[in-house]
Amino acid sequence: MRSKITRAFCLLIILSFLFTPLAAKKKTPEAYLKGIDKFITERMEKWNVPGLAISVVQDGRLVYSNGFGFRDIEKNLPVTPQTLFAIGSCTKAFTATTMGILVDEGKLEWDKPVKEYLPTFKLKDTFATERMTSRDLVCHRSGLPRHDLMWYNSSATRKELFDRLQYLEPSEDFRTVYQYQNLMFMTAGYLVGQTTGTSWERFVRNRIFMPLGMSNSNFSVNDSQKASDFALPYMEKDDKLIEIPFRNIDTVGPAGSINSSVMDMANWILLNLNNGKIGDQQIVSEASFKEIHSPQMISSKSFRYNESFYSMYGMGWGITAYRGHLRLSHGGGIDGFTAQVVLLPRDNIGMVILTNRSGTPLPSIISNNVIDRLLGLDQVDWNSRVKKQVEEGEEQAEKAKEEKDKDRKPNTKPSHPLEDYAGDYQHPGYGVISIMKKDDQLNAVYNSMPHSGSHYHYDVFEFNYEMYDFSFKVSFLTDLKGNIGSFSTQLESAVEPVVFTKMPEKAMMEKSFLEKFVGEYMLGEVKSTVFLKGDKTLFLFVPGQPEYELVPYKGTTFNFKALSGFSIEFVMDESGKVTEAKVTQPNGVFTAKKIK
Repeated sequence: MRSKITRAFCLLIILSFLFTPLAAKKKTPEAYLKGIDKFITERMEKWNVPGLAISVVQDGRLVYSNGFGFRDIEKNLPVTPQTLFAIGSCTKAFTATTMGILVDEGKLEWDKPVKEYLPTFKLKDTFATERMTSRDLVCHRSGLPRHDLMWYNSSATRKELFDRLQYLEPSEDFRTVYQYQNLMFMTAGYLVGQTTGTSWERFVRNRIFMPLGMSNSNFSVNDSQKASDFALPYMEKDDKLIEIPFRNIDTVGPAGSINSSVMDMANWILLNLNNGKIGDQQIVSEASFKEIHSPQMISSKSFRYNESFYSMYGMGWGITAYRGHLRLSHGGGIDGFTAQVVLLPRDNIGMVILTNRSGTPLPSIISNNVIDRLLGLDQVDWNSRVKKQVEEGEEQAEKAKEEKDKDRKPNTKPSHPLEDYAGDYQHPGYGVISIMKKDDQLNAVYNSMPHSGSHYHYDVFEFNYEMYDFSFKVSFLTDLKGNIGSFSTQLESAVEPVVFTKMPEKAMMEKSFLEKFVGEYMLGEVKSTVFLKGDKTLFLFVPGQPEYELVPYKGTTFNFKALSGFSIEFVMDESGKVTEAKVTQPNGVFTAKKIK
């Protein structure tokens, strides 16, 4: 009896095997993605996204690529798979890969201090300066918070920003806390350029773009606008889409300046899924990609939804699990553009989603849905979840806005006439903020961005960058002489306010102005000499004492650089000739006659 049952069971299995291929044949990726066009179109309308492009790869081939909406609303120009978008911080993985290539060539070591390659590298934290490695640069554990306003829209060169790093305050100890940071990726790109004797841009083009056939990709929005197929940047303001200017971020390019299309980016994804190999060419070793794709730093010990897991950061990639599947991804956002690149290495799936709207969560919603489809899982309603998150964030923002002015003191006045506050103010890391009086109000310009101002209370003023409704307050401070000498402002929330010092009038730095004070002066019976070093630096020499550098202060008054409380004021007659100098010291004021 048992043998008959066994034979019947085996026959049933054989028959089921013979007759199931046609009915239960494995679906193709294209079949799994059926209906995705409608899904994307409907959600673009809900999230007010003008244009979007997407490419999906699986098992070593492109399985889906399409463009939706408009790259130019006014001209009704459609998005295509070849349309150029800014990919923002998705650039970071390219920078990490250039470092991996140099590691393969023995020109760089992940764990060797940066100072061994860049001797002038310096941070405010001396320990971090000495111990920071190439690996540290690309996994957000430098101890520095973002300090983004230091570089945003700045005309400074990459080298100049690199030199200013030493003046930025850290907010955490080195290697203790994950803090997203663009300037260290800029430094990584600068390191690549210096190590290879070229530039980061040229190295990426020659060693990544060209082998991958990414011929349309570039490193500057200036270049994108010369192309035949590029997307314009948009943002939503007052529930309406508005076109905004392109934001050039070439200076910090290694952190986010690449512009590309989903067709070009599909090849980049294939490279990452194929352990650094494209065709027969090994662009970067499997060992280097293993390091780049491996967790280096815990970025979050919490998660909101059961489908996701704790978050980590590799080198230019965020790492987590999605519904039990290893997931690497990175978002990108710069003025008018939002992007996302996603890899599922163990499932051999990858995708890129590019949009031409600031700050939209749509790429994340779409990428999760594509994953659900390709894995044959029930589709999670990420759209409703994210919408709820956004609404909660807006409510919190409204509450914060209501609380913003709770400490404001009404009916107060500035301590000085408004013109006394005008001038250029400098911080060695953040650069120059210019304050000017216009129509009985103070306005400011920082990194070429105009800010309208208003009096807040006492000597505090608020300046607003109207395009993004971004504002910051400054508290003006007087020096011991009663003049406005500096202001403090909270440009980085994670550290103490930054202090900007008032710069002397530009005329006081000119050689023709300084030459008037050169000569010999008699202070009692002591003959002292005022002389120029170079064209812009005035010095005072008193016999038996060191040379004192004189720092321009105001009018014809100079402070002693090395001596607090010491200054010298040059007195001129009606013809403009210097007749004497009044030297102020802590114990009094002394007059020195100029020798004709």
